[in-house]
Amino acid sequence: MAVLRIVWGALGALAIAAGAQARPLEFDDIAREGELRLLAERPDPHAYGYESRVRIDDDSLRTGVVRVETCHLRLDPNARVVVLFNRDRVESIRITQAQGVERAWVENHRVELAGVERGATVCIELRSRALDPMGDGRWRLHAGPLMRRYLDGFLPMEAELKVVWPPGLLQVAATDPPPQPGVKLSAGIGGAILHVTFAGRLTATWELQRPAVAR
Repeated sequence: MAVLRIVWGALGALAIAAGAQARPLEFDDIAREGELRLLAERPDPHAYGYESRVRIDDDSLRTGVVRVETCHLRLDPNARVVVLFNRDRVESIRITQAQGVERAWVENHRVELAGVERGATVCIELRSRALDPMGDGRWRLHAGPLMRRYLDGFLPMEAELKVVWPPGLLQVAATDPPPQPGVKLSAGIGGAILHVTFAGRLTATWELQRPAVAR
């Protein structure tokens, strides 16, 4: 997956509860630079979240190119947000949805957002050389870094990373981070979902392999 980063300015929303059942965030909820906290329970469950769907097929295994659909949900209010993609991997970028945003546009390897309202949604579609061969019928898929920056730290967020492929083409050998409190993995014959709740800068990887009967 393309490397993705969201750059936030000062939000001025630290002490605002995100929903009726959420408590106001405190400074202890902020991860410091270089720190990654995996959270079994999110303190602001109705705030910003990220979703992605990566589509892998037989051509992807040969070329390393995958199709990616991403959505940024319940965005924080901000005058400017920049979504950066890895210039060495991304092949095309297209904005498919922008709600609650005054202006959204693609510039080189990034998406620029201006006048972002609280609760805004932006979805982006791209093609990326994100699948690296490891040999012996194995591949590594990259996601991140993902973050929700606040001044010099990072607020809690959720990321749902979904990978889909034709049934029986692949299976999950491992993920980083692996399943644990704050990290949930569900997998089937046609794909898998990694759900991560965290504060900090997250870089995730999937290790995928052909099932034994398909080798």
